[in-house]
Amino acid sequence: MNSSTQRDLALLIARVGLGVVFVAHGWQKFFTTGLDNVTTGFRGMDIPAPRASAIFAAAVELGGGIALIAGVLTSIAGLLLFANMLGAFAFVHIENGVFVSGGGYELVVALGVGALLIAVTGAGKFSIDASFGKAVRV
Repeated sequence: MNSSTQRDLALLIARVGLGVVFVAHGWQKFFTTGLDNVTTGFRGMDIPAPRASAIFAAAVELGGGIALIAGVLTSIAGLLLFANMLGAFAFVHIENGVFVSGGGYELVVALGVGALLIAVTGAGKFSIDASFGKAVRV
């Protein structure tokens, strides 16, 4: 296996791994917890425009996660997911320290920088973007 194929395989694995986590969180917000409860939670955390923020977070996590898995519009999805995690970092987790067990930011940083990395590197050849010749990177 040549280094280009190894890189593309690594991108596929990273996209799918990150995408599954984002899909799970978006699904949870829409269908398990529900947008009304997410909105209430966001309001309690003083997140600006809690209803709009809840809808944005749920839609970006679910839709962006699906986009990462498929490798479609990957740069846009990656940037939106990074922005979402940046908001979670700034508004919710920064004051709690690093560790997720204490409400910290380790998960949002890992997910955010992973999404950003994929946004700037592209989806790789094992993607819908590649099949349409979309080697666009931000």
